[in-house]
Amino acid sequence: MSLLEKIRVTQTFLESKGIEKPEFGLILGSGLGELADEIQDAIVIDYADIPNWGKSTVVGHAGKLVYGTLSGRKVLALQGRFHFYEGNPLEVVTFPVRVMKALGCEGVIVTNAAGGIGFGPGTLMAITDHINMTGQNPLIGKNLDDFGPRFPDMSKAYTPAYREIAHKVADKLGIKLEEGVYLGVTGPTYETPAEIRAFKSLGADAVGMSTVPEVIVAAHSDLKVLGISCISNFAAGLQEELNHEEVVEVTERIKGDFKGLLKAIFETLRNDFSGKETFKVVTKIP
Repeated sequence: MSLLEKIRVTQTFLESKGIEKPEFGLILGSGLGELADEIQDAIVIDYADIPNWGKSTVVGHAGKLVYGTLSGRKVLALQGRFHFYEGNPLEVVTFPVRVMKALGCEGVIVTNAAGGIGFGPGTLMAITDHINMTGQNPLIGKNLDDFGPRFPDMSKAYTPAYREIAHKVADKLGIKLEEGVYLGVTGPTYETPAEIRAFKSLGADAVGMSTVPEVIVAAHSDLKVLGISCISNFAAGLQEELNHEEVVEVTERIKGDFKGLLKAIFETLRNDFSGKETFKVVTKIP
């Protein structure tokens, strides 16, 4: 079965379960999946029940697909993503993004827990751009002409208008939202101090093991993207030791601001039928 055929089969299955024309996709990183619990009129499907879907094996990733209404918007949320380091081919890692596009999503909000190079633990960072240090690209192979061109432009992979909205919302809510460049690696090892020094010289503000493949496919699929990193620890060489437990602990500590910000962004984001983003800044979270 070709990749396109797999996408159509999965699309048909999800539509048969009542998932109809979500406006936004939401990819929730380590420890950040609780936001999906606030989706109203939710349809919840275990990853294991979805044809052609991957399996999430990392602590902090629930492994459920949740569809419903969040702050007045129809959303399709991944409670847990797939990582290359888990042994998944990039086709599997990025497959949910393809399905989001096929189902009708106009934009995707991608979140992650990341190591801080320019920022410390507890910081929320809007991603302005990324550096792909994985040595991989999910578009290698036959191009999916139904989704996008052979050579997609990555100049504005992280949609500036969405990021502007995020900053305006954060300011209104009194939440500090930084912005910077995310550098993607494969993992599963944390980076060495020497690597972090090199990444800093390249202009990276945060480093992590996800996001880059998904955003490449989103850009290829003409999906608008807002990326937000939760800085969960200092990167290697900037603190004594690194462990995944700390990542989950820090995201747990700042999840209130994170959830409040994303809910307000969803309420604010409005995509009109001409495809232009418009927004009305809200001052409180419902």
